Amino acid sequence: MSAEILANVAASQGRRVFGVGVLAGLGLLLVRMGIAGGGGSWLDGLVIVMGVAALAASWLMYRATAHRVELREEGLFDSDGTCLAAMEDIVSVDRGTFAFKPSNGFLVRTQRSLGRMWKPGLYWRLGNRIGVGGITRAAEAKLMADILTVKLAERAADAEAAKGGQDD
Repeated sequence: MSAEILANVAASQGRRVFGVGVLAGLGLLLVRMGIAGGGGSWLDGLVIVMGVAALAASWLMYRATAHRVELREEGLFDSDGTCLAAMEDIVSVDRGTFAFKPSNGFLVRTQRSLGRMWKPGLYWRLGNRIGVGGITRAAEAKLMADILTVKLAERAADAEAAKGGQDD
């Protein structure tokens, strides 16, 4: 595996603090509302459960955003070494306005289903789609998507040249 990282997408410290803080604040507010409800109805319990879920999600986001997504010659990787998608599996990159992608990010489509993974605020992988972005910098994600698009175009040109050479 090459050590050269072509591009990476990470959450800055300020974005991490803000994102986690907002989610934790929501959780605390919901728990307080559920406790202050005082009616003892099942709705108060539901609000408390939602608050605890938001607090758990904020902890997951805090831990997940300590990582970064790296683009290497071999494909997309998590900074802990987990392969999100090998380069030969990647089919397309979509940064369009109406694409189902994380904010400040892009969508990668793969040839086959690669299973499910999720690091809140950083990336998700569901079936043959990978969404990179969230509380990351838009410029980093745009650079990574552009490099990935160029790599895919080079691969297509090489395949076309090889196909043309076989026809002779």
